[in-house]
Amino acid sequence: MSMQTSLSGRVAVVTGASAGIGEAVALDLASRGAGVVLNARRGDQIEALAAKIHDEFGPIDGEPRARCVAGDAADESTIEAMLDAAVEHFGAESDLIVANAGRGLDGSVMTSDTAQWESMLRVNILGVSRLIRAGGERMLALQKGREWLEHPADFVVLGSTVGRHISPFSSMYGCTKFAVNSLAEAARRELGPSGVRVSLIEPGIVKSEFQDSAGYDPEGFGKVMERVGPVIVPEDIARTIGFIVTQPAHVHVSDALIRPTRQDYP
Repeated sequence: MSMQTSLSGRVAVVTGASAGIGEAVALDLASRGAGVVLNARRGDQIEALAAKIHDEFGPIDGEPRARCVAGDAADESTIEAMLDAAVEHFGAESDLIVANAGRGLDGSVMTSDTAQWESMLRVNILGVSRLIRAGGERMLALQKGREWLEHPADFVVLGSTVGRHISPFSSMYGCTKFAVNSLAEAARRELGPSGVRVSLIEPGIVKSEFQDSAGYDPEGFGKVMERVGPVIVPEDIARTIGFIVTQPAHVHVSDALIRPTRQDYP
């Protein structure tokens, strides 16, 4: 049972694929041979990404290598549409799901904008929970019908270093990632015995548009990145995920905390 460096024949679903880590993960998985279902709110951006994937990595059985499902990743209807798209476009249930969609929020429980709390809790916790539930049910059924040692199945969940080492300066965002950490580990214990690997990825400081959308102070956060840099880029996270999902089916990297070398905290 050697490592399967190729993902040929596998179908991936990637949420939050319009930019940053999600985009990099989709490109990496496609480069390894997977068919990819792309999800994000910004339909025009994932359509552009799908075209790039098709141009760079070619079709699968004459069909585009990527399929787009625009919409809110926390909506049950969008989740079902993503999972259905895998079957409709590639003729197989997804056996590789990356729960990447999420958002940040600057500030602590005392200082953050309370008007944004519910929105963040919804996408970061409820959205991931709904995807684990819907995707997990399908993966369990998939694995029951085949020899799992010959067919790896992966559910990759994006957490954060602040979901393990809380920062008082982003405690509201951090608490959602503490919840995601717990969800991922609980799902691993529940799904793992059936041959479904659930892996938690906890990035440190990553250079992307995440900081701007979270409302972080560009000058202050820029100084932090300068102090601990060079910081991680999305391709570093994608490469790590690619390593995890290409392990033999009996090998599971259940969690990976990834920091820039000079990041001391959190």
